[in-house]
Amino acid sequence: MNKPITTTQDATRQLFYYKYLNLSLAILLGLAFLLGSNVASADDLTPVNRRVADLLKRMTLDEKIGQMVQADLAALKDRRDVEKYCLGSVLSGGGSDPTNNSPGAWLGVVTEVEAYALQTRLKIPLLYGVDAVHGHNNVLGAVIFPHEIGLGATGNPDLVKAAEEVTAQEVAGTGIRWAFSPCIAVSQDVRWGRCYESFGQSPALVSKLGAAAVEGFQGESLNPNSVLACAKHFAGDGGTVNGKDEGDTVCDEATFRRLYLPPYAAAIKAGVGSIMVSFSSWNGQKMHGNKYLLTDVLKKEMGFEGFLVSDWAAIDQLSPDYKKGIETSINAGLDMAMIPAGPGEHNNYIDFIKDLKALVAEGKVPMDRIDDAVRRILRVKVQMGLFQNPYTDPSLTAKIGSAEHRQVARDCVRQSLVLLKNSHQALPLAKNLKRLLVMGKAADDLGMQCGGWTIDWQGKTGQVTTGGTTLLAAIKATVSPGTEVVYSPDGTDLKNADACIVVVGELPYAEFKGDRTNLDLSMADKALIEKATHCGGPVITVLYSGRPMVLGSALKHSTAFVAAWLPGTEGLGLTDVLFGDFKPTGKLPRLWPRNNQQLSVLHPSGKPLFPVGFGLTY
Repeated sequence: MNKPITTTQDATRQLFYYKYLNLSLAILLGLAFLLGSNVASADDLTPVNRRVADLLKRMTLDEKIGQMVQADLAALKDRRDVEKYCLGSVLSGGGSDPTNNSPGAWLGVVTEVEAYALQTRLKIPLLYGVDAVHGHNNVLGAVIFPHEIGLGATGNPDLVKAAEEVTAQEVAGTGIRWAFSPCIAVSQDVRWGRCYESFGQSPALVSKLGAAAVEGFQGESLNPNSVLACAKHFAGDGGTVNGKDEGDTVCDEATFRRLYLPPYAAAIKAGVGSIMVSFSSWNGQKMHGNKYLLTDVLKKEMGFEGFLVSDWAAIDQLSPDYKKGIETSINAGLDMAMIPAGPGEHNNYIDFIKDLKALVAEGKVPMDRIDDAVRRILRVKVQMGLFQNPYTDPSLTAKIGSAEHRQVARDCVRQSLVLLKNSHQALPLAKNLKRLLVMGKAADDLGMQCGGWTIDWQGKTGQVTTGGTTLLAAIKATVSPGTEVVYSPDGTDLKNADACIVVVGELPYAEFKGDRTNLDLSMADKALIEKATHCGGPVITVLYSGRPMVLGSALKHSTAFVAAWLPGTEGLGLTDVLFGDFKPTGKLPRLWPRNNQQLSVLHPSGKPLFPVGFGLTY
């Protein structure tokens, strides 16, 4: 870090220094041009690049290949293998959480594996990664934010940045410095089970909010306070045929560039340090083996200087011959391989190391490709200050789940709600109603309120152990002491209500299990809303979903209708709007289909129920 200039004499001396340095560089570069030599560029002379170059020239091939490995915690045969094989990264994914899942337990595990990394010959620190996709969602007590589709409805980059700053603090509080977020897929089909992981259908919106998310995690540039962001999944995973997860994006190159590359350009401009490669294909070619897109377009044309990490066991999909898959992916431009544990998956990081070393010896993977990959990984580690301070600030651990953090999430909920209907000015509700009826099991189900990627990979129904406030609890905390709140999940007690809030929606899901061909709201949910029309007052429907649903009769039978998406743990953000403390400001980040023939933006059929940008207010 340069010292501040404090005197005129200092300023003159520093100015002379810079003029001398620039002159020297000009002479060196001129000689390089004239003599055809490989004199380093100005960028290569930065302290970061000098440190990386010094490390690289001292590393053995085994140490270099070790840096290219990311082993899942559950896949480690022995945690001491981090030291033995000089592993560059470990992740917790697919259920490989610490036993009791508390912040302290996470911190203990991460500290242990980091300590093994620091016992290696060159003491290269470890990067520990985790799927923190809407808050630090694996950890008990962490704040769970609305999923990205809800944040997309806010349209507010400052709010998205603030949300990821909180997430970064909570991730760092468990010792982890790498979050596999944000997802910057431009989702074109609501049948895709990861639709809620996309900010919306517009490349411009996704670009704006994705860049804000990167800055929230990393700051204006990578630094010792950063949590490394990971833009994912490069590229086109939001445009697969029929929304099939890990499917094929079929389009010409001009369309591919127009729809799916702009968010990556924005993320690169924001300084993103890592990008995860997609399981999906483009016109039949798996992305993990696409050298044109990974190297020629992303690294060379778009100027990405960070490193590429694979998705979960994605190399296995390239060839039945694992060694051949390694050859293809590394030569295509992959820098780090995620090697997890699980049935049917190749989970042997030791074989990866052996096979890649053999490929180098056989001349099938060039040494300069290995050096490029390791250089990129080391550069990020140096920029993040991990060599100086690989461990977390203990004060951050105490802030996990704090009231201050929850307030940011509550504001995200407020701004994410989209009011689709409000007949007879049914909303906002008065806080002093005599009798308020609440229907639907979702009203008191934190799991449905949070959705997938919450403690469990696929999420689950019920009172998720991360803590939080359900909508029912928030209603009881908001209304006046004289208001009788009657909770009747199935609507058996309908009499004499001044108003009825019906909460319905999708059960939790994540990738794979979330793919659907029919997006009709369930018959049970539609029947419950129709039943509520007999309550005697207006019917306020609140929908929890990871995407727009085909509503059918539900909209007609609702006096007011609120798309709440998957709002997370802070139910008070819902009541802030329902009871009028804040006006609804959310706008649809994607069109709302009228029927199941309108689920793909790529193949529109007729007028949608609501257009992109729709949203009422009071």
